[in-house]
Amino acid sequence: MSDSARVVIFDTTLRDGEQAPGFTMDVPAKVEMARALDALGVDVLEAGFPIASPADAEAVSQVAREVRRPVIAALARCRPQDIEEAARALAPADRRRIHTFIATSDLHLSRKLRITREACLEAAAAAVRLARRYTDDVEFSAEDATRSDLDFLCRVIDAVAREGCRTINLPDTVGYSTPDEMRSFFEAVRARVADADRLIFSAHCHDDLGLAVANSLAAIQAGVRQVECTVNGIGERAGNASVEEVVMALRVRHDRLPYTTGIDTTALYPTSQLLSRLTNEPVQANKAIVGRNAFAHEAGIHQDGVLKDPSTYEIMRPTDVGQPAGQLVLGRHSGRHAVQQRCDVLGLQVSPAELEQVYQAVISLGAHRKHVADGDLRRIVERIRSRTPVAT
Repeated sequence: MSDSARVVIFDTTLRDGEQAPGFTMDVPAKVEMARALDALGVDVLEAGFPIASPADAEAVSQVAREVRRPVIAALARCRPQDIEEAARALAPADRRRIHTFIATSDLHLSRKLRITREACLEAAAAAVRLARRYTDDVEFSAEDATRSDLDFLCRVIDAVAREGCRTINLPDTVGYSTPDEMRSFFEAVRARVADADRLIFSAHCHDDLGLAVANSLAAIQAGVRQVECTVNGIGERAGNASVEEVVMALRVRHDRLPYTTGIDTTALYPTSQLLSRLTNEPVQANKAIVGRNAFAHEAGIHQDGVLKDPSTYEIMRPTDVGQPAGQLVLGRHSGRHAVQQRCDVLGLQVSPAELEQVYQAVISLGAHRKHVADGDLRRIVERIRSRTPVAT
């Protein structure tokens, strides 16, 4: 496989993710999370937005000092004071990146920034020029890129590229795009920008329409070689593209998406759980890859299939992502084979006649509870053997 098929994972859990209400982390928590992201294998770790607060600046500095393998990035608006503050915070890093941004859509320029296109163009070029004094690794983001005029956007990209910027991020800032649109967008940009093959294009997709991961994959198919994402998909509003979903989509559907990453997939679930603990925010139960139900089965037909061959209903193994082994959840939808299997695991040897009674009792109890626990199953077996009624 050629080097061109390698996708850079730019993790922004500690910056865009941490900005989301309820997900704020103090400096020690950010450092702990950064160490986990290092172990996960992310290529670029965006540690914060130093100009935003002294705590953010300190967090970036601490992460830069203690995490050595990945590139450590800091965000900065296209303003000299932002860039200088980012440079100060990143000073301890072995590998550092200044990530500077400005909005390019007419909506943002007129309503938010209240500047002209020409002023935007000049600010972007000047910011990259200044950032290059501190590091050769500069990334430029065109905020609200997917709603920007394409001709103007390409002028901005050409301008920052001439100043030495080699990573160009074109965010779907408000999660507005669809996958087909995203693919066409990046293909059009890459066709118009001079020396596009010398640039690394990046996608940063938000999940307002639930399409962040799909849009990120479409961008990769259009030639993007960096994806910006977060653990558990946390981030502003509905969140960002989820790193675990992007990575596992590339792995599971390698036939359609022949790209690789440097992520240790077995660390995905532990990293997800750490973030949940640090932020005190639970992971959605049915969250793909890392949710507690991602490998759980209650329906009898599914349980029977999984017992015979897990691949009948699991497109990846739980161990591939660091999850515990798949669970057969006993409840009112369960089948006899799952009840038998659970009894066997618990050392409860039941006869065929007893199994039918145990099964009927599990179905009855499951009608009143979310699930039938191991303790419940033990009591059901004991009561049947002692010929006492099973309470529901």
